Amino acid sequence: MMNNLSLKKSGSIEYFEQKGEDEIEVMLLHGIGSNALSFKSLIKELPQSWRILAWNAPGYGQSKPLDKNWPIADDYALALQGLYERLELRTPLLVGHSLGALIATSFALRYSKNVSKLLLASPALGHGQSTNDPLNPLAKNRIDELELYGVEKFALKRARKLVANPDKNPKIVSQIVKEMMRIKNPGYTQAVKMLASGDLLQDALKVSCPTDVLVGAEDIVTTPTSAKKVFQVLQSVVCSKLTQLNETGHAIYQQSPTNFAKALKAFAQPNLLTNSKRIKL
Repeated sequence: MMNNLSLKKSGSIEYFEQKGEDEIEVMLLHGIGSNALSFKSLIKELPQSWRILAWNAPGYGQSKPLDKNWPIADDYALALQGLYERLELRTPLLVGHSLGALIATSFALRYSKNVSKLLLASPALGHGQSTNDPLNPLAKNRIDELELYGVEKFALKRARKLVANPDKNPKIVSQIVKEMMRIKNPGYTQAVKMLASGDLLQDALKVSCPTDVLVGAEDIVTTPTSAKKVFQVLQSVVCSKLTQLNETGHAIYQQSPTNFAKALKAFAQPNLLTNSKRIKL
């Protein structure tokens, strides 16, 4: 159990579920160095009446890796759609953090009838490279470091970069290290390759549902400047709002779960932003 969530598996995908009583459904997609457990502190701040699901992406936890050496965001979206069909989900609010934002956006483009709204948190833009080219140095370095350091040292090295003022937040850093130590191959390498070929700004041009962007003001991984680029594209095509959380780094829903939940609860209201034109309230 995780809080009042049950660990389950459907097909090849492992997930946590909180069975809610009202009509609001939320699907949470974690980032590249994380997993479904990372949403624990956030879920504590959300209504118990909501139906909330947090998946372990293919290759994470007990979810089966994808069958491709270099998967793209669409492949993860297809795996997510399979989960939707098996669980008979309606039109959840889809939340994607970091790498999960690439998956969430791809899903929203290809299965728009299954998404009511989209929340992109600390969104990773992707590197936009071709899968036919050699892996770019930034992405290759991630894979090489995991092999060189091993998962524990790798997690210790990267975790501090995800938290604003890490010396003042040792418990948060420690929790992120613990979660990052759960990564394994081939799932992590597949995710790195997907990140390399992702192109969120191009995908955002085709989004048709209300989509908000949330970023930590002190995020040095997916910076506020980077998030603003996503917002500016979205604002040109759909309802969108950009929110920054102060004193917060890349691990946004872990460092500021209360404020993240506040933004999510406001966005989830069914009477707000239900069409593709921005409504002034």
